[in-house]
Amino acid sequence: MGVKVTFITALSAVNRIPKTAVFPRGLSFSGFANAFVDGWTSGTSFETFMAEMKKCSSEAVAKHITSSAEKGQPVIHVVYTTLIPWVGQVANALHVPSTFLWIQPATLLDIYYYYFHGYGDIIGNKIDDPSWSIHLPGLPRLTGRDLPSFLSSSNPYDFALPLFKQHFDTRDEETKLRILVNSFDALEPEALRAIEKLDLVAVGPFIPSAFLDGKDSEEEICK
Repeated sequence: MGVKVTFITALSAVNRIPKTAVFPRGLSFSGFANAFVDGWTSGTSFETFMAEMKKCSSEAVAKHITSSAEKGQPVIHVVYTTLIPWVGQVANALHVPSTFLWIQPATLLDIYYYYFHGYGDIIGNKIDDPSWSIHLPGLPRLTGRDLPSFLSSSNPYDFALPLFKQHFDTRDEETKLRILVNSFDALEPEALRAIEKLDLVAVGPFIPSAFLDGKDSEEEICK
């Protein structure tokens, strides 16, 4: 399609790419250093890791945007994903359009949206009650077990919800927030259109590249 794409991620991920890897024309990778050379490990708190990731990735994105413009090859759009809402904020501050890529199904995105827009208290108070259920507009009736575990007070990963909330807080002023979603129209027709303020564009399904050549990476691991 003639589109040039730069994938910016931590060096700990880039270094895992085989030296013999062949990439499609127009695709390149740019790695940034941080304090975690080998990526996150179980001995490190998520809060510490994410704070370092925010600092380093924000700097990397800003540097790439400005340096590309200076070279006469300006970045025309930034796409960022679930746990890094600050990337969109950096792009917007530099006047580059950006789009959020939600890598889970549309139904989950709808649930989080409702949680942050009027349903947080009732879900937080009732989610652990096995007899409780809730009907969110445009979605089927859901029990506590159907909802993401991040919404439960007993969930140990309390870093995630504030990051999810930032995605909506940053762009709440937009009358129609466009989000790319890991789904397809025939799978979630109602969920993709449940929230009038969200323009959910199905771009899935995303699958591991191993499936494309008939090789299941999980199967190889099991062997």
